[in-house]
Amino acid sequence: MISQNKIKLVNSLNKKKYRDINQLFIAEGEKLVMDLIQGQVQVFELFVREGWTGITQLPPEINCTETTEQYLKKITQLKTPPPIIAICKIPQTEINSYTWKDKLTIALDDIQDPGNLGTIIRLADWFGIENIVCSQNTADAYNPKVVQATMGAVARVQVYYTNLEEFLEKQLKNHIPVYGTFLDGENIYQQDLSENGIIVMGNEGKGISSAIESLVSKKLLIPTFSKNKDQSESLNVSTATGIILSEFRRR
Repeated sequence: MISQNKIKLVNSLNKKKYRDINQLFIAEGEKLVMDLIQGQVQVFELFVREGWTGITQLPPEINCTETTEQYLKKITQLKTPPPIIAICKIPQTEINSYTWKDKLTIALDDIQDPGNLGTIIRLADWFGIENIVCSQNTADAYNPKVVQATMGAVARVQVYYTNLEEFLEKQLKNHIPVYGTFLDGENIYQQDLSENGIIVMGNEGKGISSAIESLVSKKLLIPTFSKNKDQSESLNVSTATGIILSEFRRR
């Protein structure tokens, strides 16, 4: 059995308010949970389906409750309960950007869609980006939908929330380049791109805000190659992030 109090706790973690109060988040599914266990996230408690063979791979020091599918249905956020659900500690992190001065970092200016944020975290992991700095209004990285979309990358990429304007001002004072994409930017395929710097990605509907735009030292453009006058007006932000990271790494 899972106690009613524990069921109530797990379900409350679907809301940011209670994630913040308890400093906990939930993760579901075998691959995702195993990535978290092996990564830099502290797993607080596990719930596994009775008879699940993967239980032998779990670290003995983590509190683990075997239960029925009926009880897993009471705590899952998915249509079909997976064999394992985890309660995890939200990592406590402080920004120390001086240690990143020779690296690429992503900055997110009010990204709202959980799927986009999760995909960007996954892309960061793929392209070796260790840190993502978010504005205070960016979606919560520990929203269950974001965690699911990261496919485990949230265990390997550090996500920070801060005053983005102040953060970028400090980077410019330290002579760290700040990049952003704009319709009036320079063709990214024709520019010299540095091995370090901050890459700013903007809100899905509004793009990079005017306050943040004033802090961008190098404006870039991902050009279209379509000859169709009715082409798409813009790229999805996570798609654009993948293109930009690929071009920076290619150099």
